[in-house]
Amino acid sequence: MALSEYQLKEGPLQPVITAYIADEQAADSALRQFWLRFTRHKLAVAGLFVTLLLIAVAVSAPLLSPHDPKEVTAIFSAKPSAVHWLGTDQVGRDVVSRLIYATRVSLLVGFVTVSLYVTFGTLVGIVSAYFGGWLDMAVMRITDMFMAFPFLMVTLVIISVLGSNMTTIILVLALFSWPGVARLVRGSVLSIKQLDYVKAGVALGLSTPRILFQHILPNAIGPIIVNATFGIASAIMSEAGLSFLGMGVKPPTASWGNMLTDAQSLTVLTDQPWLWVPPGAMILLTVLAINFVGDGLRDALDARQ
Repeated sequence: MALSEYQLKEGPLQPVITAYIADEQAADSALRQFWLRFTRHKLAVAGLFVTLLLIAVAVSAPLLSPHDPKEVTAIFSAKPSAVHWLGTDQVGRDVVSRLIYATRVSLLVGFVTVSLYVTFGTLVGIVSAYFGGWLDMAVMRITDMFMAFPFLMVTLVIISVLGSNMTTIILVLALFSWPGVARLVRGSVLSIKQLDYVKAGVALGLSTPRILFQHILPNAIGPIIVNATFGIASAIMSEAGLSFLGMGVKPPTASWGNMLTDAQSLTVLTDQPWLWVPPGAMILLTVLAINFVGDGLRDALDARQ
């Protein structure tokens, strides 16, 4: 039975309902203020639109692609035409189709890599900072050790041993990216755990997981989100670089990086720009769009704004 207006105003549930409504209004106001601050950054809004468009292209690749990206034809290095809008590559594969499917690879590497290392780095950082002592010291020394490795050299060695494929690239990039997140989260938690509401939670006997994930983590989430946004762009660049060097995603699977491999030839650079300009432009556009979104999130989440 629905509560009458009198019951809502005068009944025993009135304090609970009032508190609930106040919390909902506060959350709605905070979200609205966040969105208003974000939309002031015009490049961030444009970057968000481009990022969502790229995600839509990646999801709809089978519908948008005019040809099979792995299909080899007898038309080698053909110029752009009505049949092949951006021409064909040196083995006769349609460049537009490969460009569309490569969007899937780049975004998948970016988002999955960041999801893995941000989750792990956040757990390491929050546990290390909250418990402190010998655990914090041990974890930070391990973090320092990972940060001291020469990233490119170790990455190339590991990929050479395990084989160059998308799974290996994601795991290797995540393996050497979590220390930055762990240090970032640790710094935030060290200051947050000294606040009164955290000490009150400890005094009330709240469980450690509840204090960590319901009270501390939500107040440290802003820098994590911004770091993750920039991390996606960095992972996409790393995958493209590895694929360009022949240590990333292997053909016939399309990747913006391995599409740029053809640009190592002076003849291709000068006479066949349709082979390297489109994937290069897509990398540039994607990285810029995601970085603009990161700038907007950083400004919107800054309390001083």
